[in-house]
Amino acid sequence: MHLKHLSLTNFRSLTRLDAELPRRAVVLVGSNAQGKTSVLEAIYFLAAFTSFQTHADRQIVNFHEAKNPLAVTRLVADYQRGKTKHRLEARLILEPTGVNGQRLRKEILLDGAKRHANDVIGHFNAVIFVPQMSQIIEGGPDERRRYLNLALAQTVPAYARVLSEYSQALTQRNALLKSLGEGLGNSNQLQVWDEALVKFGAQIILWRIQAVQEIERLASRIHHELTRGAEILRFAYEPAYDPLPKPNGQLGLKLDTAIDRSALELNEIQDGFLARLKEIRSEEIARGVTTIGPHRDDLRFIINKADVSDYGSRGQIRTTLLALKLAEVEWMKERTGETPVILLDEVMAELDTSRRADLLKYVGEDQQVLFTTTDLALFSPEVTNAAEIWDVKNGVVIPRK
Repeated sequence: MHLKHLSLTNFRSLTRLDAELPRRAVVLVGSNAQGKTSVLEAIYFLAAFTSFQTHADRQIVNFHEAKNPLAVTRLVADYQRGKTKHRLEARLILEPTGVNGQRLRKEILLDGAKRHANDVIGHFNAVIFVPQMSQIIEGGPDERRRYLNLALAQTVPAYARVLSEYSQALTQRNALLKSLGEGLGNSNQLQVWDEALVKFGAQIILWRIQAVQEIERLASRIHHELTRGAEILRFAYEPAYDPLPKPNGQLGLKLDTAIDRSALELNEIQDGFLARLKEIRSEEIARGVTTIGPHRDDLRFIINKADVSDYGSRGQIRTTLLALKLAEVEWMKERTGETPVILLDEVMAELDTSRRADLLKYVGEDQQVLFTTTDLALFSPEVTNAAEIWDVKNGVVIPRK
C-alpha cells in the first residue's frame, strides 16, 4: 500500500492541502494546534470513514466553512494497492434543511463510482497510534469494542456491513422489548428479531474470536521483545454471550485463565446464542433491553496475570499499546497482503530512548510512515536524514527543500 497523493479541502483547520507523498518516512513538524494531527486524521478517515478524534463527522468540517448554508469538506487519496492505482474520495456535505437547519451527507467514491462506505472500508488501509488511544486499555468496554470494530472493518470485507445489520436488528429488538415491558406489542414478533440478532451477532463473535487470537499471537511476541523478556502479555476476550460452556458448571472464570474458542463453528455459536436468548426472554422484557450479544463484549489486556487497566503502570500501558498497534500492522499485512500506511502522532515524545529505538526498528524502510512532532530532536539524525520533513503552521503544510 502506497499513498501517493493527498488532497484536502476544508478539513478541520486545513482549508487546502495538495501534497505528493514519498514512499519513505514523512515527519510533520510544528507547534501544537497547527494542523499536524489533522493530516493523520484525514488519512485515517479514508481508511475507516470515521474519525479517531470524534464520533460526530460534522466536527471535522472546517469551522469557518461550516457557517455557510452549504459547506463541503473533500478528501481525495491517490494510492497504489498491489500493482493497481486507485483514487478514493470522501465528501462531507453540510446542506440546509428545515428552518436554519443543516444535515450532513456523506458521499464515497472509489475510482469515480459512488459506493456505500461499508463496501469500501478496507480498500485503503492505515493504522494509527495517538497518545489518547491509551483509552483502549484504560477506558470502558465501548473503547475496546470500537478498537476491534475499526481494525476488523479494514481487514474483513463484510464486517462493517454485518455490524451495521446487527446494530439495526438490536435497535428494533430493544424497541420491541420496551413495548412488551409496558404491556404493548406482540411477543411472537421477538422470534424474528432474535433470529436476525443471532444471524449477524454470531458472525461478529466468530470474527472477533479469530482476530483476538491472531493479534494476540503477534502482540505477545512484540511485547516480549519490547520488555526484554520481563513480561508476558495476553489478551482476554470476554463475549457477553460466551459460546464456550463454563467447565464444571462454573459461573465465571479467573481473568488469567486462558480460554481457547478457536474450534467453535458458526452454527454452534448461532444455536447457543438463540437458545440463550430464549432462556432470558422474560428478564429482558422486564428490563426492556437486550442484555447479551457483541454490543456488550469486552477485551482485557493481561500482563503477568494482572489486568493492565487496573494494575498497569504508565510505562506498561504505553508498552502494551505500542505492542498492540505494531501487531495490528503485521496482522493487517497478513490478512490483506498489503502493508498499511502507518500514522504516528507525537509518539516519540511518549516513549523513552530505548522504546523509540524499538519503534523505529519495527518501522522498516518498506513501510510508508507519517510521524508528527513538536521537536525534531527526538528523532535520530539517521531518521531525519532519510525522511522528508514537512513544516506545519496555521493549517499550512510546507515541505522543506
